[in-house]
Amino acid sequence: MASSSSSSAVLERRGIPGASFVEDVQTYLTQLGLDVNSTLVFLQERLQQYKLVEMKLLAQQRDLLAKIPDIEKCLDIVVTLQAKEGTGEALITDFEVSEGIYSCARIEDTDSICLWLGANVMLEYSCEEAVSLLQKNLENARASLEVLVGDLQFLRDQVTITQVTIARVYNWDVHQRRSKQAAAAAIKES
Repeated sequence: MASSSSSSAVLERRGIPGASFVEDVQTYLTQLGLDVNSTLVFLQERLQQYKLVEMKLLAQQRDLLAKIPDIEKCLDIVVTLQAKEGTGEALITDFEVSEGIYSCARIEDTDSICLWLGANVMLEYSCEEAVSLLQKNLENARASLEVLVGDLQFLRDQVTITQVTIARVYNWDVHQRRSKQAAAAAIKES
């Protein structure tokens, strides 16, 4: 859009199209080459697309928020095992066998850890490798969450801008119709 009808806005963020604030509705409609009803339909579709993307991003955020504590817990356990290594002292702990079913375990000195990688895959790592991998995964998850939060904020801004644009176009149309009716009524009276 030309600078006369919209302020400078981000055009896109990670595949999410940016919305432009409409200062002059008439110029905006002219540039789109659409009438008011078609423009409102276009804006409503864009708003629905934003809502769909928001739902997907919120699901990703929910997954990451659940994943980060799991990674932190695994990292704490590996660090605890490393601290007990070489002391001759066993680690006695309860672990979950199945949902709501726990068992007691006695862990002697160990030099390796088995980690679930996902997709029914488990690999054995040395304690140092496991700590390194878990720290890297934790950093990546936190960085992904930070980017995701930024995407959600950008998306919410675009939703707000689009909602304001819809209101401005609708109100402009109402004003134009009233002006035409008033002009028609003035002509009839003269």
